[in-house]
Amino acid sequence: MRVLLCPLSDGGYLYPTIAVGRELRRRGHRVDVLGRSTAAPFAAEAGLPFVPAEELGGRRAFSATWWGPTGPAQYRATVRAARATGADLLVTSVLCNGALLAAEKLDLPVVVVGLAAHLWDYRSGGDGEPQLGRTRANRTRESLLLYAGVREEAGLSGRAARWDDPLLGDALLLRGDARLEYPGAQLPDRVVRVGPLAWEPAADPAEVEEIDARLARTGKPLVYVHLGRSFGGGGLWPRLNELFTGGRFQAVVERGRSTDPTPAPDADILLVRKPWLGPLVDRAGLVLTNGTSTPVLGALLRGRPLVTSPNGSEQPLLSLACERAGVALRVPGAAAGLTAPVEFAWRDQGLRARARALGRRLGAVNSAARAADTVERVSQGIRDPEEFHGYTISRH
Repeated sequence: MRVLLCPLSDGGYLYPTIAVGRELRRRGHRVDVLGRSTAAPFAAEAGLPFVPAEELGGRRAFSATWWGPTGPAQYRATVRAARATGADLLVTSVLCNGALLAAEKLDLPVVVVGLAAHLWDYRSGGDGEPQLGRTRANRTRESLLLYAGVREEAGLSGRAARWDDPLLGDALLLRGDARLEYPGAQLPDRVVRVGPLAWEPAADPAEVEEIDARLARTGKPLVYVHLGRSFGGGGLWPRLNELFTGGRFQAVVERGRSTDPTPAPDADILLVRKPWLGPLVDRAGLVLTNGTSTPVLGALLRGRPLVTSPNGSEQPLLSLACERAGVALRVPGAAAGLTAPVEFAWRDQGLRARARALGRRLGAVNSAARAADTVERVSQGIRDPEEFHGYTISRH
C-alpha cells in the first residue's frame, strides 16, 4: 500500500501523523509526507520521503494559522501529490478540509488524526456537558460550513457527498482516553480511540545542557509553560510575569504559537522555541498551558499535573475534560491570577497521583500499532463499528 501523509505541518498535527507513518513503513508500506518545507527535517528524521507543498501550489496550505482560507490550495496540492506518489490512501489531520476533498476527488480512503478529545457532536449522550465559549453544536455547524465552502471552491458541490459526516473521513483517530470524554457520551461510529501517538524529534544534547545550566542559576522548582493561540482573548504574559518574578518558581516557556512574547526583565523565565518538549517536561514538576493536545498529552505521559488557562478552539473543551478527570486545575477567566492556582496544584498530591495514573493508562497503549491497524482496515474497506470503539487490538 502507498500512503500519503498530508497533515498540517505544525508539530502538534505533524508529529502524531508521523508516528502512524513510521509504523506503517515498518509494516512494509510505502509512506510519503506532504507538507510545508519547514516539515522536511522532521520527515527526514523519521526516515520518510518528503514532498514540499510549495512546489505544488500549496504555499501556507498546511499551516495551522492559515488552515481556513488555504483549503482550496491544500486541495490542489494534495491531489497533485497523491497522483505523483501513486497514493492508495491518505492520512491527514483535523481541519484539513482540502485533504478530505482530495480523497473524495480521487476516490481514495482517508484517515483523520484527531486531538486528545473529540471536538464535534457526540453520536448520543453528553446533553449535560458544560460548555465554555462555543458549544459542540456550534463548532460542528461552523466546521461543516467551512468544509462546504472549500468543497464548492474545489468544484465538487455538484456531485453527491461521500460521507454524511465528512469531518471524520473514513475513520478519525482519537488520541486521548475515555476519561477525557463526557461521561455517558457515545462517540460517532467512525471515531477510533487509539491513544496518544507520541513522537517528537530528538533533542540536541548540547541545547538541553545549555538549558540545564541556565536553570541551575536560580535552583528554583521548574514549571513548564506551553502557550497556544490567544484567539483574540487575553494573553498569559502579564500573569506569567507576576507569577515568576520574585516568587519560588522558575519557568521554561515554550512560546508555541504565541505571537508576542513579553517576558519581564527580572522574571525567572527562560523563553524557548523548540521542536520537542519531552526533556523540558521531565525537568518540571507541573505544566501550565492554554490546554492544547500536545502539552496536555506530554504532561500526562510523564505524570505531571496541569494548570490550564484556555482561550479558543479545543482549549476550553480539553481544559474542562482534564478538570473533570481530576488531572488539571483550570483557571477561570483571563483576569484571574496564576500564582494561587499553581501553588495549589503543585502541592495537591491527589492531582499529581491522578495525573500519574492517567499517564500510565495512556503510556500502556501501543497507539502507533493500533492506528496502523485502523489504517489497514480502512484500506481494505472494512467497516466494523464494534472495533471502531475503545482500543483496537493489534495483530502485528
